Amino acid sequence: MSGLIDLPIHKLGVLLAKKEISARELVEAYLARIEEVDPLVRAYLTLTREKAMEQAADADARLSSGDGVGPLTGIPLGIKDVICTKSVRTTCASRILENFVPPYDATVMERLHAQGAVMLGKLNMDEFAMGSSTENSAWFPTRNPWDLSRIPGGSSGGSAASVAARTCVASLGSDTGGSIRQPASHCGVVGLKPTYGRVSRFGLVAFASSLDQIGPFTRDVTDCAILLKAIAGHDSRDSTSSPCQVPDFRAFLREGLAGLRVGLPREYFTGGLQPAVEAAVRRAVSHMESQGATVVEVGLPHSRYAVAAYYIVAPAEASSNLSRYDGVKYGYRAKDGKNLLEMYKKTRSEGFGPEVKRRIMLGTYALSAGYYDAYYKKASQVRTLIRQDFARAFDACDVIAGPVAPTTAFRIGEKSGDPLQMYLSDIFTIAANLAGLPALSVPCGFDEEGLPVGLHLMANHFEEGRLLHAAYNVELAVGTERPWPDLSGPHGG
Repeated sequence: MSGLIDLPIHKLGVLLAKKEISARELVEAYLARIEEVDPLVRAYLTLTREKAMEQAADADARLSSGDGVGPLTGIPLGIKDVICTKSVRTTCASRILENFVPPYDATVMERLHAQGAVMLGKLNMDEFAMGSSTENSAWFPTRNPWDLSRIPGGSSGGSAASVAARTCVASLGSDTGGSIRQPASHCGVVGLKPTYGRVSRFGLVAFASSLDQIGPFTRDVTDCAILLKAIAGHDSRDSTSSPCQVPDFRAFLREGLAGLRVGLPREYFTGGLQPAVEAAVRRAVSHMESQGATVVEVGLPHSRYAVAAYYIVAPAEASSNLSRYDGVKYGYRAKDGKNLLEMYKKTRSEGFGPEVKRRIMLGTYALSAGYYDAYYKKASQVRTLIRQDFARAFDACDVIAGPVAPTTAFRIGEKSGDPLQMYLSDIFTIAANLAGLPALSVPCGFDEEGLPVGLHLMANHFEEGRLLHAAYNVELAVGTERPWPDLSGPHGG
């Protein structure tokens, strides 16, 4: 059954519906694959074998009776360890939540269960989603399946690497400043950050509440449309959840781009961009032109301030959100605290890693008396200017195209000692979060070392359908029959 791990959701769904394979056989094939290659990639933090087999049995019963069958029935998925899963530990890759077992499911998990999807396990990430390389995990770094000496991206590195390594059919991640799109680009898979409010954040452990969104990692654009449809929609338990109707996103997957206006931001094609990345992106845009799209130049003048604004807004919100981890109600508690204040200090000093501490301190400083107006208020004003830039750009175009990251995946350890260089990994993705826009990465080529490159596409609010239409046609031009990483040798890669 080894060929099963090569198939996307939409092809597996046909086989399951025809009863040519069973959900049990499919899950067993993926568990065997995990056992074979995950010791190399290290995408999983927690493997839920027994639960997966129980869910497979439930899926087979549904498929047999025809009741409660959906596009994800029997499909094995991986879940980023920042999404709450009832009775399965959710660590956020942090020592402070090492033994935390949520008593409830996130809304996205409820929606996946309603369709009869199977959860294989929880996936590695940068601690509390703070990072661009998955080196900030408290447990171990995840490795890029294309080259095991390189990072898979972050913070959803386990989610991207597991799809590329074919240790799950698809996965869920979260995106606060590029944490879906950047690892998707580095691992050669499709990754989509929905419009802010499109997918419920209930049960997503908060990093920066005005920026966080859950989204899918998939092997192709069709699967992305299927998984997004399953998790999207209004949720009364999330006050930022939009009542906007959720369309059938697969209906947008049609051939041809006649009438589509593609904007190229002049600010995104400047110094510091790896030549092979720029070449692959421009080649993809040329494919879009050949399919009928019109390319126009647009300006996003305030995007140069996006990284600076983000690293005020996001740490400020993180400082507030992470104040709940104090050793009192749940999570890690330091021993030998002589009084309450000392227990707080020791718990947070021992429980949080260096990057999380760095961002908490940055955020606390930015929110402190005398500095709030100079930092947080100013960053919020810049955020408004960035949003206005996009509004003007979308008067002239329908989608904006550019690179996802300045380079392909860098080597493990290469930037871990230089936080500023690490932060610049998200220079092209952060603005979409600040503006609340939908954005995705679709594979568009490889560099000279065989490392994947993604094309970054952004659209106006709640226009995920338009994004998927454009990405689908890029995929048609580039081809979906591209090779997957070969992990069969003694060292993989």
